Amino acid sequence: MKVLVTGGAGYIGSHAVRELRDAGHDIAVLDDLSRGHRQSVPPEVPLVRGDLGDAASLARALAGTDAVIHFAGLLSVADSVADPASYYRTNVVKGLALLEAMQAAGVRDIVFSSTCAVYGIPVRVPIDEDHPKDPINPYGATKLAFERALDDLSRAGRLRAVALRYFNAAGCHPDGSLGEDHRPEEHLIPRAIDAALGRAEPLHIHGADYDTPDGTCIRDYIHVQDLARAHVLALGLVSAGPAADRPAFQAFNLGTGVGRSVQEVLQAVERIVGKPVPARVGPRRPGDPPRLVAAPERGRRILGFESKDIALEGIVESAVRWRRDHPQGYGTGS
Repeated sequence: MKVLVTGGAGYIGSHAVRELRDAGHDIAVLDDLSRGHRQSVPPEVPLVRGDLGDAASLARALAGTDAVIHFAGLLSVADSVADPASYYRTNVVKGLALLEAMQAAGVRDIVFSSTCAVYGIPVRVPIDEDHPKDPINPYGATKLAFERALDDLSRAGRLRAVALRYFNAAGCHPDGSLGEDHRPEEHLIPRAIDAALGRAEPLHIHGADYDTPDGTCIRDYIHVQDLARAHVLALGLVSAGPAADRPAFQAFNLGTGVGRSVQEVLQAVERIVGKPVPARVGPRRPGDPPRLVAAPERGRRILGFESKDIALEGIVESAVRWRRDHPQGYGTGS
């Protein structure tokens, strides 16, 4: 199958490209490289460098395509609060441009990179796919808006779609060739590693007075390689088409079902690095729920997806190896 991966030069997108290629699919990537890295795309995979909202780039990238996996978008909660218009423009308006270009090219199947931020503050944990959707920031709101567009277009017979709602993506490719290189870095595990290695200021912990066993927030960390495998499975599901018991649009939570606190993450980093993680505790960050843990049963039952690596140490070890070997991200390597 020929698959276009938008945002395929980014963190999760590049891992999915590698997994799709290894599964035998014919891959092309559309990425403007504003946040992605050319070095993360295999040299044999065609890369169309272009903006998601540019009709000419979309037409060129979609030529001959059978399906789309859509990663391209903005993903910082803090940035979305500071500049919500850019998130609506990129995640919704440009996303709709992609859907229109797909229809013009006769491409019906799409797998969408969504987020657990669509749920907002949870009213129950673990969180299943039927949990109320009440996002508390523009990032989650724009992801949910695009999901609703997919649902509506699927009901109208225009598309067949799957949305994958990630919990906390973490780790790096097992062979050390792909990693996490954000500028600036906002994710806990790479920031903790850099602090332990003396490459960054002490880690700032946002609150240690939550109603959790050690007072810090609990999150569901899923290995990025597991996420990549889930996209291959979702592509197979969506391309199979609807069935009597399967609607044209479906959404799945991608998590392990196991929650880890901030303190547990820091302890794992310290064990792997062999050095303490300098950290200081500050006030809570507005809108941070105490617990975010997935109920992964629907994905296991329908997608056939189950996380292979739920051990926090395995996730952290892969991230430590990448950051030690690539102190400047994709700019350098051992």
